[in-house]
Parts: sequence; C-alpha cells; structure tokens
Amino acid sequence: MEPAVEQWDPLHSRSAPQAFWSTSNFGEAMPGVMTPLGWTFWGPTAERATRAAFGSMGALTRKERGFPADERDRVCNVFYGRVAGRVDFLVGIGDRIPGTSGAAVAEQVVGAMPPELASSPSRRRWPVIAVRFPYSFALIGHRVCRANAETQQWWLENIGKTKNLSRAEATRQFREAARRFDRNVTAQGIHVLCAVQPVYEQLRRLVEGAGAGEVTSFMSGYGAHAESAIVTDMWAASRDRMTIEEVVRRHGFHGPREGEISGHVWREDDTALCKLLEGYRVLDESADPTRAEEEKRRAREALERKLLASLPRHRRPSARLVLRLAANVIPLRGVGKAAFLQSLDMARAAARRIGEHLVDEGLLGDVEDVFYLTTDEIVAPPRDARELVARRRERRAYYETLRIPPAWLGQPSALDGPGTGDATPIVDVLEGVGASPGIVDGLVRVVGDSDNTAVEPGEILVSPTTDPSWASIMFVSGGLVVDIGGALSHAAIVARELGIPCVVNTRVGSRVLRTGDLVRVDGTSGRVRVLRRAGA
Repeated sequence: MEPAVEQWDPLHSRSAPQAFWSTSNFGEAMPGVMTPLGWTFWGPTAERATRAAFGSMGALTRKERGFPADERDRVCNVFYGRVAGRVDFLVGIGDRIPGTSGAAVAEQVVGAMPPELASSPSRRRWPVIAVRFPYSFALIGHRVCRANAETQQWWLENIGKTKNLSRAEATRQFREAARRFDRNVTAQGIHVLCAVQPVYEQLRRLVEGAGAGEVTSFMSGYGAHAESAIVTDMWAASRDRMTIEEVVRRHGFHGPREGEISGHVWREDDTALCKLLEGYRVLDESADPTRAEEEKRRAREALERKLLASLPRHRRPSARLVLRLAANVIPLRGVGKAAFLQSLDMARAAARRIGEHLVDEGLLGDVEDVFYLTTDEIVAPPRDARELVARRRERRAYYETLRIPPAWLGQPSALDGPGTGDATPIVDVLEGVGASPGIVDGLVRVVGDSDNTAVEPGEILVSPTTDPSWASIMFVSGGLVVDIGGALSHAAIVARELGIPCVVNTRVGSRVLRTGDLVRVDGTSGRVRVLRRAGA
C-alpha cells in the first residue's frame, strides 16, 4: 500500500495532475533517498534558484519568480525520498526563449519530448529577454568567482572550529551556512542556465554546422578545473610533493554522497582517500595528469584552427568569439559547484555538533538522528523528537526498498524492490549520450559511491550517478558509464579533462551491466556493447 502524504513526513509530496516529472539530472546534486534534513535544506533553495535563474534572463514574470506556497505548484519536489523536477515547466520556459524550444529542453532533460506534453513557442517574453539576458550573462561569471573565493576562505577558516562550538554558536553557523548555500546555488543556477547552456548550444551549432566532428572534442584542455584539481593534488601526494593531510585540507568537503548533508566526507574520514593513494603510486610517470592536460589543450587548439580554416573568412570572427566564450564560461561550472558544496559541508559540520548537544540534553538518542529533523526543527527541536526520528527512520528505510520510474505524469506510483532485479531487461548494447570521445575495452566495475576503492587500473566504472569526489577514482579507470547526465554533467566534464571515454544517460547501465563483464565503451557514438558476460 502506498504511503499517504503526511505532514510529519517531509520526503513525500503531492503533485498537480498535469505536472510531468523527471528524476534525471538531479541525482548528481541530490543523490538517492534524501534525509529529512537533507531535503528541507536543499528543496526550498533548489526551487528559488531555478526560478531566479530563469527570471534573471527575463523568461519569467514577476509573479512566476515567487516561491509557491502550494507544493503542487513547485518545480522541484520530492517523492518517496527522491528529488524530481517538472519537465512541463521547463518545456514552457524553453518555448519562451529565443534560439531554443520546449521540445529541445525536454530532450536535454529526459532524452525526448514526452507524448503527454506539447510545445507551444511564444515570442511574448522576447523583448524582456533581449534586455535582461545580456546583463545577466555579462555579470554572472564574476559573481560565481567572487562567491567561490569568499566561501572557500570562510570554509577553510571555520570548518575546524565547529567541534568546539556551543549549541547556540553551532545553530548560528548552521543558519549562516544555509544563507551562503542559498546564494551559491542561485549563482550556480544562473550561471548554468544563462551562460553555460547558451554557450554550449552555440558551440554545438558551430561545430556541427562546420562538419568539424563531435562538439565534446572541443570541450577539454581548458586548463585546471575545480573538479579535476583533486586529481592533480592526489598525484602530487603520490609523488611525495604534497601530504595527504594537505589534500584533505583543500578537498575535505568532498566524499561519498557529498550532496546529501548526512554523508561522511573526507575531512571526517580519509580512509578511502588513503587507500586510493596507493593506486596512484603504482602508475607510471607517463600518467601525470598535467601532461594529459597539456596534450588535451594542444589537441583542442588544433581542432579549433582546423575548424576556423574551414569557414569562409566573414564567419571566422563570430566563430572565434564562440570558441573564446566556451573557454571562459564552461570551466566555471565546477567553480560554482565547489562553493555550494563547501556551504553544505559547513552546515553538515554544524548539524553534527548540534546533534552532539541534543544527545547530551537527552532530546536525541544518537548524533546521526539530527538528520531526521528538518531545518526548522534542528533550530528548535520538538519535545517528541525521539519518537519523530524513529518514525521517519522507518519511513525512509521503506522508501529505500522502493523504486520509481525515471519520468511520470501526476502522482507517481512506486514499485517494490530497489530496481536491481529481473524487471530490467538483459541487453547487449546500451544507447546513451557520448560525453567524452574515444573507444576503450575493459572489465566492468559497478560501483555505488566513491567510497568504493576496489577499482583496478583500466576498469570501466559503471554507476547510477557521480559527484566531484569521483574524479579521484575516475583517474585510474579506463572509461565511465553513467545512468544519468548530459554533455555538461560532472562525469562528462571530468572524463574529458582526464581523456577517458564516457557515456552518460544510459538510464539502466548500472542494472544491466555486472562487475566482470567485458564491454566496449564508445564515448563518441554513446554506445556501450557487451563483449562477454562475467563468468562466461
């Protein structure tokens, strides 16, 4: 029997009957079944950030930019603990924006235009967009970089002090982290929607129009990324040019399920990182990531020269502008993400410190129980906190036994089982999106999170999703296959910088493939072929 939507349960919501939802592209940021604190920390911010991003470019009216009081009117919601976004809302926005359409937006989000939806292009907002969009585009890069610098300094100076805070001080830190998180996620949303996506679309059109190959070949070799800096520092540590303590000091906000506030990141437990370091040590010097970075830069620049030479002289200035914008805008995607992850980690530290105080006061039985409170309750815990936590723990555990479809109309229906059983068809060819070019054969290693360090060099990593901490294990792998994502997802960006073939949006790859399967990954065509099943 499906659970009712109940006030004490923040992990299951009501949907408007005409709303079309998808869980695609949310797993990277908000993975798996959220905790009550995780969702109530993320949910309002994700809603505001989405509306602020489209509003900043002029695609939304003033009324549409406001936060909806009724959860059925929201564009970001939670069902059975999983976060989903409204595709019909995005289709409507896509129909208002010059140069794209609702159908194109739906294809980017869920792979195709759902038959339940209709695209109705309109030019009604074009005059407003013509005024606001250039302004947002011009300022957002500086805003993201400034927010990153301020947040990093704040995190470095304060994260180590949290363990000694009083309950009142920890509560103030939690509130400050929430405010910064809201600002940083909003800046990231505006940057992705007002800068990264439009520039990527222009680059794609330029490359395809010139017949110059795949656009992903033009999207690497931009220099050090925020998301690939982990690899560079881990390599330095493996060559004794940096201590593992320094790696943790710089990147300790990363770790397994880092987008969920209850996750344990590297600054709390660096065991997995230390184990992974041994894998780096055995690699030959030819694997130096700085060399690969330089090779990718030269390859990209050669492709750009070839593309420009193929164009008529009058088209070259505009083409150079697109290439320059891509080099300036696309790498900043990871910068904004690092800022909001550091804000989230400060809230994580404050929450655990508050949990310690609540245990001492007898309000909670365990520190980890704090993640079964909401953002309001962590500040002012209810008297029946123990009973409430027990009820929510039981309900969340039940949600983890369920699976829901990747897309649906109205209120979703959940199915028994976690989605790893016989219901998934056995196929020998998977179709996805080619996100990093190249072809590689290798043995599959299906992994659930980046805490899995039992990865042998050259193996093909297969997973439902990834987060920035995965860069550390992607470096030693031969290729990457991910259930969700697109050309601008974390997995795609890091794979291109590391030079490993990557296929995303396979939808069922982590359920169809098994550890030990021999596969061929074609990161250009987006195809994964099983060459031999494990044990055959």
